Amino acid sequence: MTNTPTLAKPTNKRRRIMPFFGLSMGISVLALSLLVVLPFAMMVLTTLSMGIDDIIRTIKEPQVLAAIKLSLLMAIAATLTNVVFGVLIAWVLVRYEFWGKSIINALVDLPFALPTAVTGIALATLYAPFGLFGQFFAKFGIKIAFTPIGIWLALVVVSFPFIVRAVQPVLAEVAVEFEEAAAVMGANRWQIFLKVLLPEIAPAILIGAGMMFARATGEYGSVIFIAGNIPMQSEILPLIIVSKLEQFDVAGASCVALFMLLISLIMLFAINFAQWKLSARLGAKTN
Repeated sequence: MTNTPTLAKPTNKRRRIMPFFGLSMGISVLALSLLVVLPFAMMVLTTLSMGIDDIIRTIKEPQVLAAIKLSLLMAIAATLTNVVFGVLIAWVLVRYEFWGKSIINALVDLPFALPTAVTGIALATLYAPFGLFGQFFAKFGIKIAFTPIGIWLALVVVSFPFIVRAVQPVLAEVAVEFEEAAAVMGANRWQIFLKVLLPEIAPAILIGAGMMFARATGEYGSVIFIAGNIPMQSEILPLIIVSKLEQFDVAGASCVALFMLLISLIMLFAINFAQWKLSARLGAKTN
């Protein structure tokens, strides 16, 4: 009598390459809920306790509207400024070798390492009317510290690394041979940038711009020392929130904070959608 091998019964259990998926997924969801979802949910509940009429009245306060307008305008201006100079610095760091390159590369991350209060005090000291740089501009009647220009400058400094670090690795993946081939075919430098480089780094620019705008909209520590905090002129939206908390108006502070959060989320979703569409279009062209 011969023994015939028995076939193993097929199992319906799906095998995963990485083990402990259920445990790691549960921990991730729990951490995300405690750190992100729960605080935002409490903010929404605190704001809704005011009632719709009080929420609208709080947002429509002239001081709040002026702060919203100023914060958004300065955040957009800082983002556009950093897109230009951030891409330029990323280009220099990727395409050229020179003495001191590692130092400049490290200085890009300095705003991440410094406390925002230190950045604000340093900028206020430098650009005050009698500061090292401020006294030079004062000769021409230009005041930087304690004006919206100072707010813009602080936002540029604190959000600058986002665009450089977003574009730098993508630009490093673009082979220099494509630029050389375009130059051999007669393209000038501007055409090479627009036709060869920009389509490749555009998604990274959008990602960096979204992170920069979100950081600039909610920045407080570096701006508070150089803004001057003059109501209706140089008062930013985070300062309105702090002022309401000092007045024990927790619901009003939550209302303004939630409105600022919604603005940031709308901008982030719009930028991410544009980045997704652009990546899909570039993928279709390459295929």
